[in-house]
Amino acid sequence: MRDGVPAAVRFEALTREQLRAAPVEDRLAMTLQRERGPMTIDDLRALPASPLIVAEGTQVLPGMLPPGSRAVWLLPSPRVRRARLGARRGARGVPEVYLKMGEEIAAELDESDAPRLVVDDLTVEQTVAEVERFFAKELAEGPRARTVQERRELLRWANLADVERYHAFYSRPWNRVRIEDAVRSFACECGHPECEAEVALPVLRFPPSRTSVLAEGHRASAAGAESGSGQRGW
Repeated sequence: MRDGVPAAVRFEALTREQLRAAPVEDRLAMTLQRERGPMTIDDLRALPASPLIVAEGTQVLPGMLPPGSRAVWLLPSPRVRRARLGARRGARGVPEVYLKMGEEIAAELDESDAPRLVVDDLTVEQTVAEVERFFAKELAEGPRARTVQERRELLRWANLADVERYHAFYSRPWNRVRIEDAVRSFACECGHPECEAEVALPVLRFPPSRTSVLAEGHRASAAGAESGSGQRGW
């Protein structure tokens, strides 16, 4: 919106009721798929070259990627997409704009012959394993965060990005939910390579930079061998 993109300006001016009543093509334009993709690529270019960066999102399409980029698209079939959206949205029903967005992404992938992974019958764990296999060469070559401190810094960065995102969302004039009521699951910042724990906290109580977010029984540690082995950080 700060850049004056007409679709973004219009989106922010509408109430939730007006947005739901708008034609699906108008709502699709206001998702800013075409506009947000290049912005995402610009943000990625501005990040440090080390460690490796994994980016995901519906706004990134094959034609937007720089030469030499390595990417794979995870696609459910239209039937599974509708079923999953329906399960998540419940009584609110499936937003047609999401179905239309999926159709457009699939059509562009067909035109570009970009690599894809059909995820209809895959669990989350199986999907992660397939993606890791696809990026096996890049993951092996690195560079990767190897020490506890490097991992802690990345986890803190990701958590702070979430805090910023929540503040931006709740500051929108049409939002009727108070940020005081927002609770978010943040990544544990102990830095252990096997830690996948999360910590539920009110967004407004996210601790200052010198205080780590830690799951119960975990502890912060600046120490860490290159392999990240042992129990440091737990």
